[in-house]
Amino acid sequence: MQGTISDASVVAAPTAEEEAALRELYANFEANNLMPLWTQTNDLMPFHPRPRAVPHVWKWSTLYPLAQRSGDLVPVGRGGERRAIGLANPGLDGRAYISPTLWAAIQYLGPKETAPEHRHSQNAFRFVVEGEGVWTVVNGDPVRMSRGDFLLTPGWNFHGHHNETDHPMAWIDGLDIPFSQHNDVGFFEFGSERVTDYATPAFSRSERLWCHPGLRPLSGLENTVSSPIGAYRWENTDRALAEQLLLEEEGQPATVEQGHAAIRYVNPTTGGDVMPTIRAEFHRIRAGTKTPVRREVGSSVFQVFDGRGAVVLDGETRTLEKGDLFVVPSWIRWSLQAESEFDLFRFSDAPIMERLCFARSQVEADAR
Repeated sequence: MQGTISDASVVAAPTAEEEAALRELYANFEANNLMPLWTQTNDLMPFHPRPRAVPHVWKWSTLYPLAQRSGDLVPVGRGGERRAIGLANPGLDGRAYISPTLWAAIQYLGPKETAPEHRHSQNAFRFVVEGEGVWTVVNGDPVRMSRGDFLLTPGWNFHGHHNETDHPMAWIDGLDIPFSQHNDVGFFEFGSERVTDYATPAFSRSERLWCHPGLRPLSGLENTVSSPIGAYRWENTDRALAEQLLLEEEGQPATVEQGHAAIRYVNPTTGGDVMPTIRAEFHRIRAGTKTPVRREVGSSVFQVFDGRGAVVLDGETRTLEKGDLFVVPSWIRWSLQAESEFDLFRFSDAPIMERLCFARSQVEADAR
């Protein structure tokens, strides 16, 4: 009959006896460190990623003066090891994580200072947005650090830094510290209190062996987990991006999107990512270009290398200039807008997501 409810759909209210039994059941769960799935399904298996990390922008104009002040007040050396200031995502409970898998920091080394050698399981890199005069020594190989250079310190490689100038220098560090900490895989070991080689060559031994386009030394035919190259130099990155845009002007399919040139730094022994947990890229966007709105599983961090523009994070537009950093958490909508020619360095946890088959991306609209 219309308007009636069938008996099968009626859920009877629990009796007082049943309620008491349920309270006892849940108390026993708690006492025995048990949690029933039916009370937490929405948290454990949401319909789409719901990151606790939030999109955020750190301004270089704020970061650099604070790093300078730390240089005045905080010594570098054994004990503190590094004068590195971690970027803490506001959504991650005050931890020095920029995302659940990635760590980013501004590191500052004063004139004539040395950061002692150590090694750790975590994979690390450095990217230089300005300055020169510091060498990082990786497993005894001195590697020059200059503007635009991307430098590797794969896991368990001894490394230290020394500044040979009368001027300070700052750069960003990126590591997989949160991922390794969540999974309890980290080891750490002290090395020399100085660095093992104070030489200041223009090119490291790893570059002299490996950095010849399309050529692989016969002495290095075994594939390596991380790239054997110590530094990816700015002049090569810049040339590759410029040629992509020139080829696009000639009508050739060289860019990832109209007005958007990009490269990925690769391990020459495998053609894959430079390190097993971190992907690194560089993007150049023509003035006036807007990229499509995207979202991706996994997190990314960008630093503006040059130019002016904006990022749209979950619908909010934030203006950007040289040195500014921002984080894109998992499945957050984002796009870029270039006011002038816009150069950005990017690193992400994509190798983890792809290897574990969690990677997914979506391009929502063409914003051009």
